[in-house]
Amino acid sequence: MKIFNIVYKIAKKILNLISSEISLVATKIVFNGNTISYSSFHTNGIPYVMVARGGKFSIGKNFAMNNGIKGNPIGCYERCTFFVDRGAVLTIGDNVGMSQAALICHKSITIGNDVKIGGGVCIYDTDFHSLDPVIRRSSEDLKNRAEKPVVIGNDVFIGAKSIILKGVTIGENSVIGAGSVVTKSVPANQIWAGNPARFIRSI
Repeated sequence: MKIFNIVYKIAKKILNLISSEISLVATKIVFNGNTISYSSFHTNGIPYVMVARGGKFSIGKNFAMNNGIKGNPIGCYERCTFFVDRGAVLTIGDNVGMSQAALICHKSITIGNDVKIGGGVCIYDTDFHSLDPVIRRSSEDLKNRAEKPVVIGNDVFIGAKSIILKGVTIGENSVIGAGSVVTKSVPANQIWAGNPARFIRSI
C-alpha cells in the first residue's frame, strides 16, 4: 500500500508538470493569435480569449491565472474569459492574479498593479443592451448600449463572484467583499460589500 501511494504521488506530479507545460504553450498560442502584448505569466489551464480587429489587450509581468477548478478549488469551474471589442482597450498591470474571471471590454478596462481578482469575478464596461425596451426590440439595440470605462487601482482585492459594472473606479488598496455587485465608484483604502455594494469600513 505504501509503494502504491509513492507511485501515485510520483505519477501525479509528472502529469501535473506535463499539464502545466501544455497549458503554458497553448496559452501563448492563444495570446499570440489574438495579438496580445504580454510579458511573463503562469497559468493553470487555457483561457478563452477573443480580441476583435482594432481592439488592444496588454498584460504586464508576472501575470497569474487559474482556469477551472484545478488551480483554485473555490467552487468556480469556468475558464478565464477575455473579450475585447473593436476599438476597445483592456490593460492588465504587473503582478496581477485572477481565477475563473470574465473581463468583457467594449470600451476600456484598466487594472493596476498587484491586484487580486477572486474566483468567478465579472468585470463589465457595458450594459450589453439598450435600457430602452423599444430600442432593445430594434436592430439599433447594440448601437445604443451604454459603455463607460472601468478602472481598478493598484493593490485592490476583489472577492469571489463579485460583479464590477460599467463606469466604476475602485481606488487603490480597497477590498470588495465576495458576492458584491459594484455599481458606483469606491474610494481608496475602503472595504465595500453587498448588492449593491456599500461602504463597510476604512482600511
